[in-house]
Amino acid sequence: MKPTRLFFLLMLAMPMAALAQTLFDVEVSNPMQIARKDAPVTCRVTHDVRSALVTLNGQEIPSQLDDLNGDGLMDELFFLADIGPQESQTYNVELYVEGSPRRYEPRVYVEMMLTNKKIKETNKQDLYISQLTVDRGVNPYWMLHHHGAAFESELVAYRIYFDHRQTVDIYGKYRQGLELHDTQFYPDLAQKDAGFGDDVLWVGNTLGVGTLRGWDGQQPTMVQDVEQRSQRIVSRGPLRTIVEVKAKGWVPQAGQEPIDMTQRYTLVAGHRDCAIDISFSPNASKYQFATGLINVKNSTECFDKRGMRGCWGTDWPVSEKDSAGHKRETVGLGISVPSDYVVGQVPATKDNYTFVVRPVGNTLHYDVVFGSDNESFGFHSEKEWFDFLKEWKQQLLNPVRAEAKSK
Repeated sequence: MKPTRLFFLLMLAMPMAALAQTLFDVEVSNPMQIARKDAPVTCRVTHDVRSALVTLNGQEIPSQLDDLNGDGLMDELFFLADIGPQESQTYNVELYVEGSPRRYEPRVYVEMMLTNKKIKETNKQDLYISQLTVDRGVNPYWMLHHHGAAFESELVAYRIYFDHRQTVDIYGKYRQGLELHDTQFYPDLAQKDAGFGDDVLWVGNTLGVGTLRGWDGQQPTMVQDVEQRSQRIVSRGPLRTIVEVKAKGWVPQAGQEPIDMTQRYTLVAGHRDCAIDISFSPNASKYQFATGLINVKNSTECFDKRGMRGCWGTDWPVSEKDSAGHKRETVGLGISVPSDYVVGQVPATKDNYTFVVRPVGNTLHYDVVFGSDNESFGFHSEKEWFDFLKEWKQQLLNPVRAEAKSK
């Protein structure tokens, strides 16, 4: 099964340089019998585009243009659709070769920053960066504040450890809104009293929430034997953020040929789930890897035997020796791996709920999701969470459909 994210190629009939603007319609349809809010629509553009205008019934809606490969040219146009059960809508798109991207109220946020040792406060760091690459033997974990890139939608926040673990960790909220710019993943006591969120999961050396690791035939292994590591902010919003993590010259297991692995984490406004798209060079279809979820202490598990797995449990969000000032946190976690990638589902261990996976050709895709019991807007029981996971998977399997029609 192909990834459930929606992509289609817009082929323009004339070179963009010869046009003041290009007009086309995008017909979006919802195949499900439930309404879809903030459904992602992605158009790949193939020429130099500097600005875009998207309208529905004459009303402008927010959109964004993204340069995915860093060559200075926009590669994709992205917008969101609110669409009723089995409804169809026609969006008008105008692409311009001049100007600059339109500005809209941000609904996502992402940050990377170097640790500034001159500033003691953990929520007032100021050395913002967009990317970092380190060579073999350098551990960047302590070089970066909150140990790697952190990103959020109104509902949730994630971070990715910049070390041999590459763990996906989570930050839960009490109320909807963007807050990482203020808390920087470490709210102070005043912010906690004011209702800001916090780290809600202790991940240690586990799989966290959908971390990809090697597989030695019995257990997950770290992304350790690497020539270079990189993290890069690909997109800052306003509607989606994309973070890229690279491991160049990785030897997954002793005796194997090295491969280059590129992971992209995409979080969309209004969503709590994160899409993970991984590419390998050269072809890695002969290799096996591991992904899955941490086995939260005393958690209960659900799965459908077709690539979806979830849990609901309660534990300290930090190691118990560092638990002063914290409370036990209850979270729901989920992962959905398309069946084409699944080699097997490993029985739960004390640490992980694990899938063994294999790329199809040089690509691998899956989605992860989480909820915190702290949320005023979310899920507060095992049953609610497991029911949500079933509905979530159906939406992944049935994305909104789109067709571009030139005018």
